[in-house]
Amino acid sequence: MFVSIVRFYLNGWIETQFIEPGLHFKYFGFHWVPELTAFGYYFLFVLMALSALGIAFGVLYRFSALTFFLAFTYIELVDVTYYLNHYYFVSLVGLLLVFLPAHRAHSVDAWLGWTRRASYIPVGAINILKLQLGLVYVLAGIAKLNADWLLEAMPLAIWLPAQSHVPLIGELLTHKVTAYAFSWAGAAFDLAIPFILLSACWRWAGYSAVIAFHLLTWSFFQIGMFPFIMIGATLVFFSADFHSSLHAHIGLKLDKRPIPAKMISPVLQTSMIVFMVFQLVFPFRSIVYPGNALWTEQGYRFGWRVMLVEKAGYAQFKVVDKQGNELWVDNTDFLTPVQEKMLATQPDLLIQYAHHLRDHYQQLGVEDPSVTAEVHVTFNGRPSQPFIDPSIDLAALRDGWKAKHWILPLNDRKKG
Repeated sequence: MFVSIVRFYLNGWIETQFIEPGLHFKYFGFHWVPELTAFGYYFLFVLMALSALGIAFGVLYRFSALTFFLAFTYIELVDVTYYLNHYYFVSLVGLLLVFLPAHRAHSVDAWLGWTRRASYIPVGAINILKLQLGLVYVLAGIAKLNADWLLEAMPLAIWLPAQSHVPLIGELLTHKVTAYAFSWAGAAFDLAIPFILLSACWRWAGYSAVIAFHLLTWSFFQIGMFPFIMIGATLVFFSADFHSSLHAHIGLKLDKRPIPAKMISPVLQTSMIVFMVFQLVFPFRSIVYPGNALWTEQGYRFGWRVMLVEKAGYAQFKVVDKQGNELWVDNTDFLTPVQEKMLATQPDLLIQYAHHLRDHYQQLGVEDPSVTAEVHVTFNGRPSQPFIDPSIDLAALRDGWKAKHWILPLNDRKKG
C-alpha cells in the first residue's frame, strides 16, 4: 500500500481525483463526509503512507493500523466515482489488522519491548484473514456464473482482441474460443482456489496458479496494484512452519520457548463472527432487486463483481423551470471526464447530479427547476438502449434502499 500511495501521488491522481473536481459523488449514507482543502488531501495521503509503513515494520502498530484504516476509508468515501473492489478489500483488511496481533514477533514494537513478544498467536487471527481472502475469490466466482460470462464470453470477447499486440499469444487472443476458455477458467479458478490453498498437498500448485492468474490479468488490463496485493496476501494460506523457515533464512528468529499470546476475547470473537456473516450476506443483496444487477447497478457495489461488464453510456440533462422554459446542460461545466463516464451507468449518481443541478440553477434564479435526463447505455456488446425513464424528475427523487423502478428493463437482444 505504501508503493500504491506513492504511485497515486506520482501519477497526479490526488490533484485530478480529489482537488480539481468541483463536485464529489458520495456513497449512500455517507453524504456527510466533508471535503478537504488541497493541503488536507496531501496531508492525509502522507499520513496513509507513513501508517502503511508503520504496519509493515510494526512501528506503533495499533496506532498505525487504526490510522491507515481511517485515512484510507475516508479517502474512499470522498467520491464513489472511483470505487474499485480492491479499495474495498484494502479497507476490510485494514479494519481487521487493527484488532489482530500482527506485531508480536518481528516488529519494531516487539524489539523495543513496546509489546509482549510471542512465538504464537491464536489461530483465529490467521483464519479470519484466510476467510476474508477466500470470500473474495469464491464470491467473485459465484458472480461469474451468469449467462453473459459463461454463454457469451462477455466482456472478455470484447477485451481480449484488443490485446492482439501481446507477444507470442496475441493472435490467439483474437479468437472467440479463447475468450470462452478464459471465462470458464476464470470462474473455475475463483471458485476452487481457496480450497486448493487449504490443502497442504496442492498448496504450491495453487499458489503457482495464483501468481500466473494475477500476473496475466495485470498484463492485459489496467487494474493497478490489486494483483500484487492478492499475490502477497495469499501467502497467509501457507503453514506456520513455512513462514518460520522463510524468516529464518533472512535472519529473523524467535525464542523457541512457547510464549502464547493473549487469547482473543469473547467480545472480539463475536464481533469477528458478525463481521464475516455480513461479508457473506451483503454481496447477495442484489437478488431482492428486479432485473439484472449488472444493468441496473442496484446491489452491484461491494459484491466482488470483478471485471464482469463493459458498459458505456451517454447522459444528457435538461432543466425545466416553472414556466416550462428548457435548458440543456453541458456536463463538462460540472464534471470531470471520469465522473461523466461513470455517471451515465449508475442511477444513484444520476440522482445526486440532478440534485446538484437543481440547487445550482436555483441559485442562478431559475424558479422551481425540474431535472430530467435522456440516458443511453451499451452493455456487454448489446446495442445502445435507453437506461432510465426520460420523463422522471430526477431532482424530486431521493436515493435509498428501495428498488428504482424508473430504471428501464434491459432489452436482451444481442448485436446483429
